[in-house]
Amino acid sequence: MTSYNYNTKKEKSQETNMTDLKVAIIHDFLLYPGGAERVLEDIVEIFPNAPIYTLLYDKDRMGKQFVGKDIRPSFLQKWPKWLKKRYRLLTPFFGTAIESFDLRDFDLVISSSGAWSKGIVTRLNTKHIAYIHSPMRYVWDENEHYLKKAVGKKNRFCTRLLLSYLRVWDHQAAQRPDVLIANSIYTKKRIEKYYRRSAKVIYPGVNLNVNDKIVEKGEKSFLIISRLSKYKNVALAIEACNKLQLPLTVVGTGREWAALSKIAGETIKMVGYVSEEEKLQYLKNARALLFPAEDDFGIVCVEAMQVGVPTIALGRGGARETIIPGITGELFEAPTVEMLADAMRRFLEKENIYDKNIINTEG
Repeated sequence: MTSYNYNTKKEKSQETNMTDLKVAIIHDFLLYPGGAERVLEDIVEIFPNAPIYTLLYDKDRMGKQFVGKDIRPSFLQKWPKWLKKRYRLLTPFFGTAIESFDLRDFDLVISSSGAWSKGIVTRLNTKHIAYIHSPMRYVWDENEHYLKKAVGKKNRFCTRLLLSYLRVWDHQAAQRPDVLIANSIYTKKRIEKYYRRSAKVIYPGVNLNVNDKIVEKGEKSFLIISRLSKYKNVALAIEACNKLQLPLTVVGTGREWAALSKIAGETIKMVGYVSEEEKLQYLKNARALLFPAEDDFGIVCVEAMQVGVPTIALGRGGARETIIPGITGELFEAPTVEMLADAMRRFLEKENIYDKNIINTEG
């Protein structure tokens, strides 16, 4: 009886302590809505009163996401606007900026990190849980590709020195959290390889507000929903649809907007930013979602499955963990126009065989 009373009191004490915890949330950037920001929304829902620390915050581009939350940008937010718009020029300062956050008042810190947030510095008794979306691609496995494709020959030597420094910083930063969580088995393997640490896998939550008011209408089109960055390979999908003369709707914003608009043919519709309800409408009207990037998870693929829409995806990264060929979509093995076009032809040959209810169940 004594033991029971002691344990009961101990459990109640722990519950009380959990509610009294002072929690802070750290996220790399709040500049564009994307999959990482959807995960951040879930974390914020668990800890609604926790302040959100971030390197840079663009209120206009983020729209209604995190409105009313206590958002605390780094000192970089005070720098000239023209420089913040070209925020990649600030890369050498990101490590210093993330380490400058004063987190002494918090008992628990949760970082949502695609690159920088895991590098925060906490006091001894503060627990730090890092949710890792991806180890930095351009300093690890995409290092040489990045140098050849994104950097001019004149700047490669200096850029190589910077990337070497960032690799050292990134590895050291990954040793600071008490617990690492990966968003997929693929990310877990990359963490083990580059950081020499183990990680637990917790897949991102996907919970679209699917309702009967949003119905299929109009002509169906292939669809891309993505941040318009180079590594997302949206150009590949546009070129494939140009070649096959198939309709494609591109939803999303980012640095590649102008370049992608230039190569978009008559069958391509560039939409830009949309609300969650509008995104759901586009998903419901899609013949299939195109996902040509090697991504660590690919939350939009699971969102498509939730409304019964198949996905044609590059067979690398997290897509291999979510897509079942011939049942929930098609995979293609190499990021080339020919391979994607071949996968789209395979899909078109058996488009009527795909069962929305099965796709939704598997998702």
